[in-house]
Amino acid sequence: MTHTPSAPDAAVPDEISAPAAPVAPAELPALRRRVQATLIATQILGGLGIAIGFALAAVLARDVSGTEALSGLASTASVAGSALVAMPLATLMASRGRRTGLVLAYLLAALGAGVVVLGAVLGNFPLLLAGLVGFGAGSSANLAARFAAADLAEPDRRARAISTVVWATTIGAVLGPNVAAPAGKSVADLGVPAAAGPFVWAAGVFVLAAAVVAVLLRPDPLLTARALSAAGTGEAEEGRSLRAGMDAVRKSPRARIALVTIAGSHTAMVSIMSMTPVALTHHGADIQLIGLVISGHITGMYAFSPLMGWLSDRLGRLSVIGLAVGLIGTAALVAGTAGPSHGRIALGLFVLGLGWSAGLVSGSALLTDSVPQAARAAVQGLSDFVMNTAAGVGGLAAGLIVSQAGYGPLNAIAACLLLPMAALALRGALRKV
Repeated sequence: MTHTPSAPDAAVPDEISAPAAPVAPAELPALRRRVQATLIATQILGGLGIAIGFALAAVLARDVSGTEALSGLASTASVAGSALVAMPLATLMASRGRRTGLVLAYLLAALGAGVVVLGAVLGNFPLLLAGLVGFGAGSSANLAARFAAADLAEPDRRARAISTVVWATTIGAVLGPNVAAPAGKSVADLGVPAAAGPFVWAAGVFVLAAAVVAVLLRPDPLLTARALSAAGTGEAEEGRSLRAGMDAVRKSPRARIALVTIAGSHTAMVSIMSMTPVALTHHGADIQLIGLVISGHITGMYAFSPLMGWLSDRLGRLSVIGLAVGLIGTAALVAGTAGPSHGRIALGLFVLGLGWSAGLVSGSALLTDSVPQAARAAVQGLSDFVMNTAAGVGGLAAGLIVSQAGYGPLNAIAACLLLPMAALALRGALRKV
């Protein structure tokens, strides 16, 4: 079910809409472009900050902990941080708007990056993990930005609006792993381990992203959309809570399909991607080769998202969810059977990124389509909470699986996560829900 904006003269309670005034319909196209341009800039910066640090997070965790079995905790801690931040961030955005939430999330990520560096210098593994939890707020901010792009988008262009902002992450995310080595060298004279150097740079990048949001994301897109909607009354207040989000998902079969798609594709991707650097080191890969492989993966994740958005708007959300299942399954097969072939692992990771993009864009658009405007912020926060919690468990399990069974079995197990996605999407298509 699609919910379209109503006339802009609807009355809106002061406590809900104070930061944003209703916008005339003639002003909406320019406002959409301005919001999108700001989100694109912050996605570039946020993607850079996340990718700089995450490229070597598993390696840093292994070095500090002294055991490969705990290396998966790096992604687990970061994803857990994203999950922990997701619902408070959604609640804050629902009451104060996207701008306030994004600024605080980026600043928390910068603080987390600093704690990671401190933990690495001290050789303190628990402190390192605590920093990675805070660092995960950067992912929460970047994920929330895709929904900010949908706040003011027309329903038939919603997936493309989401995908354009997701695409912008490509620039920073592809650059990030390739500057990991220079970032490491830049701190050599400071007594900071080379694998922690990227987090020094990431902290500065996140602070810059927070500044861009604070200055340029005006008027706030979520509060403006609420002001333009007939749902921006007492119903909007009720839609802020986690319970309201859960109720909205429970009442909508399509929202449930979207939620499973987002969580399943993200968990499969994180599980495989987080342990690929460790698998590559088993076969003699150095930091720069790892950076190239991760860059190719991130290119698949973000560079083709406009195509996924276009397909989702033209062919339908469920069709692109089916495409996501096929791509992630193929990726798991290619990477999981690659053995010592760096090229096959790189190809598998690239296709894995494509599958993640298809799942995230189509799932996010379907989720936004499927619930009333009043409940969207809560449902979106619930979605990010579920996806990051599931991926956190997947990242933890991935380290244990690789240490006990190997990289191939990890890919096979990750592929099994696609089964609920495929079953629900097929059922939805057959029933035309």
